[in-house]
Amino acid sequence: MKDKSSLVRVVFKNGELSIDTTLKAPGRGAYVCPNADCLQKAHKQKGFERSFKRAVSHEILEKLSEIISER
Repeated sequence: MKDKSSLVRVVFKNGELSIDTTLKAPGRGAYVCPNADCLQKAHKQKGFERSFKRAVSHEILEKLSEIISER
C-alpha cells in the first residue's frame, strides 16, 4: 500500500485515456507506482486493460514511462 500522492494516475474520460497530474480529474482512474518495473508489470499483466475494460495505447504507456523517468 502506498500513498496516492506518490502514484501516477491514468484516467479514462470522454472515450480517451489520459494522465491525470492533478489526481483530481473526473473519470475512471487507475494508479501505478512511479517505477519502471511497476509499469512493466502492469503492462504485462494487463492491469490497465482490466481496470478500464479496453485496450491501452502504446502512446499512453510511453507518456507514463516519461513521467516515471522524470520522478
